[in-house]
Amino acid sequence: MSGQEEARGAASAVGRGGAPGDAVGAAPAAADVVAWYRAHARELPWREPGTTAYGVLVSEVMSQQTPVSRVAPAWQEWMRRWPTPAGLASAPTAEVLRVWGRLGYPRRALRLIEAARAVVERHDGELPEDLDALLALPGVGEYTAGAVLAFAHGRRALVLDTNVRRVLARAVGGEALPAPSLTRAERERARALLPAGDAEAAEWSVAVMELGALVCTARDPRCEECPWREQCAWLASGRPADEHAARRRTQAWHGTDRQARGLVMAQLRAADDGEAIPREALLATASVAGAHRGEAADPAQPARALAGLLADGLIATDDDGATYRLP
Repeated sequence: MSGQEEARGAASAVGRGGAPGDAVGAAPAAADVVAWYRAHARELPWREPGTTAYGVLVSEVMSQQTPVSRVAPAWQEWMRRWPTPAGLASAPTAEVLRVWGRLGYPRRALRLIEAARAVVERHDGELPEDLDALLALPGVGEYTAGAVLAFAHGRRALVLDTNVRRVLARAVGGEALPAPSLTRAERERARALLPAGDAEAAEWSVAVMELGALVCTARDPRCEECPWREQCAWLASGRPADEHAARRRTQAWHGTDRQARGLVMAQLRAADDGEAIPREALLATASVAGAHRGEAADPAQPARALAGLLADGLIATDDDGATYRLP
């Protein structure tokens, strides 16, 4: 059996509510969501013709846990400064962290630098088109590798971000939200639903992702605007509640170590290039975390924040911790 025949057979099984995975609804029509996407897709800078695979990689890493509205200007500035992996590979880390700015989770910026250096060393400065080679790059996981293959090269690849998982959980699985962790059944279901052709599968992937971002949102989905509303298993079941709600962790910010670390990084980014700031000043900055909510301060938090940033390579010291600077 050919790969395309296999895909069609698996998709038919999903449509019947059988294996693979835990799908219970009919397979929604690919043409419907693609037509919706062509009419409603956002104009994002990394979707412009001529965007390189490296540009797609940067956009995907930046967009992890970060709203697109904040990513777009940062991506444009990043690509203006470092339009190729070679440029990023030789960039000063402090400058990269300043451009990363307030996107959050700045270790992602360090992973991009490491990935760029690996691309230069292993692939002559060109991002590879092979899945295994992409997965071997620092900081590149299953989702990011699939996104590069699909969105940069127009290939049939599994692209399962939060938005896609949510849409498929509702439309096919009949669930309000997917399980907290990606399951094998989800992978099998998504792979079965992918159209057989490369170009069709790539457009389907970005269309479903966009549907999740704009219509099938986590809160207050606009079901009346959904191209799959007539086929949606969750809607047909009366929009049942999230059965995994008790297992979900809320991502707090105020008063957490993440906030303390962010305050320290903001102070160091604002400093002049190469300027070191005394430890006590940074500890005082970190101690502000959660203060506006009147929470009791964690006396160990400021020092813990500095130690964590140093261990992660996000800050550096030249005097055994008396002062710190960007690396």
